[in-house]
Amino acid sequence: MESEAQAILAAAQRIDAQLPAAVDLIRSTPGKLIVTGIGKSGHLARQLAATLQSTGTPAVFLHPAEATHGDLGICQPGDAVLMISKSGSTAELLQLVPRLSQHKLIGILGNVDSPLARAMDVVLDASVPREADPEGFMPSASLAVAQAIGHALAVALMQSRAFTARDFAHLHAGGQLGRSLTMTVADVMHSGEEVAWVSPNDTLKKVVIALSRRPLGAACVLSASGQLEGLVTDGDVRRAFESH
Repeated sequence: MESEAQAILAAAQRIDAQLPAAVDLIRSTPGKLIVTGIGKSGHLARQLAATLQSTGTPAVFLHPAEATHGDLGICQPGDAVLMISKSGSTAELLQLVPRLSQHKLIGILGNVDSPLARAMDVVLDASVPREADPEGFMPSASLAVAQAIGHALAVALMQSRAFTARDFAHLHAGGQLGRSLTMTVADVMHSGEEVAWVSPNDTLKKVVIALSRRPLGAACVLSASGQLEGLVTDGDVRRAFESH
């Protein structure tokens, strides 16, 4: 974990100029963002496309192998493309480059001197000195860095679009995040005939009857002028009978 954290910190120092360039490129293109990668980078590309979608940047995932079998039709004029690769020499991505010559290309690449890097309009440097596992071959630190850069890009795009919590809630209307940002007291409160109403002079027996008819666990105590003076709960009633 410390190896991955150090790799992310090092990467953060390298992308100061690259990140704004990537944001400007994406914002200057009228279409959506195509995110692609294969293997572990492909799983990350799919997740990043979902993150971008949910934070105001239209994005879709394109499987590079399926692209050459018809899925390339998802790429339309005005779209930008984000490629993710640890080696920068992924054959499936290299095969796509000539077919995407009309599109602006951004790469989150683990090798900035690679064939893919030379084809990109903007390169975000995701290189790491070594992976975190003892043998140094499992894509651990490199994947963590690529993901962190992808998230940095998503956040920078949010800021450039002035994307707010209200916008976020609009796109997450069906989830807990959206509900917590948009739900108000009025959405969950009870009122009118749903509620047990009593007066300060009512007997405890009347309160029990009101609580039984409107089983919300409490009765509102109103004054003669209709002002709320207090609340009597089921627990209040039980404790009163216990004491008296």
